[in-house]
Amino acid sequence: MLWRHWWNLVCQLRPACSRRRTFLWMMTALAGMTVRTDLRGVTSIVRALGLRPIYYDRILDFFHSSALDLDTLTRTWRNLVFKAHPGILRVEGRPVLVGDGIKVAKAGRKMPAVKKLHQESESNTKPEYIFGHSCQAVAVLAQALLSVFAIPLTCRIHEGVVFSNRDQRTLLDKMILLIDSLGIPEPFYFVADAYYGTGRIIRGLLAQGNHLVTRVKSNAVAWYPAPPPPPGASRRRGRPRKYGNKIKVSSLLKKVDRLQEAASPIYGEKDVTIQWVVADLLWRPVGTLIRFVAVIHPHRGVILLMSTDLNLAPLEIVRIYGLRFKIEVSFKQALHVIGAYGYHFWMAAMTPLRRVSGNQYLHRKPKSYRDGVRRKIAAYHRHMQLGLIAQGLLQILSATVPQTIWRSFGSWIRTLRLGLAPSEQVAAIALRNTLPDFLADPDTASTFVKFLQDRIDLSRAEGTRLVA
Repeated sequence: MLWRHWWNLVCQLRPACSRRRTFLWMMTALAGMTVRTDLRGVTSIVRALGLRPIYYDRILDFFHSSALDLDTLTRTWRNLVFKAHPGILRVEGRPVLVGDGIKVAKAGRKMPAVKKLHQESESNTKPEYIFGHSCQAVAVLAQALLSVFAIPLTCRIHEGVVFSNRDQRTLLDKMILLIDSLGIPEPFYFVADAYYGTGRIIRGLLAQGNHLVTRVKSNAVAWYPAPPPPPGASRRRGRPRKYGNKIKVSSLLKKVDRLQEAASPIYGEKDVTIQWVVADLLWRPVGTLIRFVAVIHPHRGVILLMSTDLNLAPLEIVRIYGLRFKIEVSFKQALHVIGAYGYHFWMAAMTPLRRVSGNQYLHRKPKSYRDGVRRKIAAYHRHMQLGLIAQGLLQILSATVPQTIWRSFGSWIRTLRLGLAPSEQVAAIALRNTLPDFLADPDTASTFVKFLQDRIDLSRAEGTRLVA
C-alpha cells in the first residue's frame, strides 16, 4: 500500500518532536497537506481529514508549539532525503544544491514580517509591487526515471523584521547561514542565479570546501593573471603584481579561433548545438581564479556562467546551471499543489501595518512584544517546513514506487509522458484515493490510524467517506 511507504518515511522524523502527541499532530498536518483539495490554510486540513471543528485550534496550537524543534526537523529531513532518495544528483561525487528567493503575497496587516516587495518578471503576469513575505529556500537536485526534481530542504523568511539595529546581515549572509543550518556533511555544488554571484557567497562556500555555479551579468569583467617577471629581473619593492590585463567576459566570444561546438547538455534539449569558450580569470570580489564559460545558444543568445571549481568541465557547468530552473518549478508545486505558504496566522497584539510599510524595527519594542513576533514567525516557518516536507515525500515516493502511484492514481491527465516520474499532483491524488484503505488497515500504523479515527467527524461527508 502506498501509505505504508509514506508512513515508513515519516516515522524517521520522530526525533524532531519532544513528545509523542506532538509527533502525531505533525503527521496529521503532513497528511492533511498532502491530500487536501483546496489550499485554505489549516481549515483545508480539517476538511481534508474530516476532523471535528474543535481540532482546528489544536492544529493552530501545534504550529505555535516549541515541542516541534524547527532546527532538528530541518536536519532530520535533510538526513531523510539523502538516505531515502535513490537518485540524488551528483557531479564529481558532490550533490548539487540550488537556492533562490520567493516572495509570497500576504494581505494581513497584523502578520509580522509582511512588507512591501518589488517583483521583477520577464512577463506581465506578476504585479510590480506586492505585500508579503520575502523568503529564501534551498533544495537538492535528484533524478527519478527521466525526470529531475528539486527536493526542497528548507525555507525561511529573511526580510521584514529587524530585532536589533546592530544587525547588518544582508540576504546573502542569511543564505549562507541557511545553507550551513542544513549541516550537510559532504562538499557540494551550490547553483543560483546572478544575484548570488558575489564575493560574500563565494567566500562563505569556499570556507566550507563547497563551490558555486552561477550566471554573471552581461557587463561582468575579470582580469588575466599578471605575467611573471622576466628571468634575471630584479625584484621590485612591495607586493608582487597580481592582476594583469582587464577583459570583459563577453569579449571571450570574439576570439573565434577558441570557440568550441558541442551538443547542448541542457535538460530537455535535443538536436541543439551550442558554441562555448572557457577561461580561468581573476575576479576582483574574491581575488582568486574563477572559471568563466561564455556560451552562444541558438535560441537563448549569449549566456555567461562562472564556477569556483577550476576542475569542473565547461559542459558540466552548463548542464548543472541548466537545472537551476527546477527550484522555480518546485516553488510552483509548493504554492499551487501543497499550499506550503498558505498560512494565515495573525498576531492579535501586533500594531497594524501601514500600506507603505517596509521593515518592522522592533529594537524599541518591549521584550514581550518581540517574543510574540518571534513565536509567530516560528509558526510560519513550521508551516513552511512541513509543507516542503509533504512535497518532498511525494517526490521520494515518485522515485521509489512510481508503479504503485500510477495504480492508485485512478484519474485522468491529458498528456502522459512515458519515462517520466509521476508529478507531485499525481502522487497526491494517489494518496488521496487510498487514504480510506489506510484508515481501514490498523496493522499499518495502528497508533496514528487510531489517533485520526478518534477525531473524525462522522456527521460530515468528509468523515463518512474516509471511514466507509
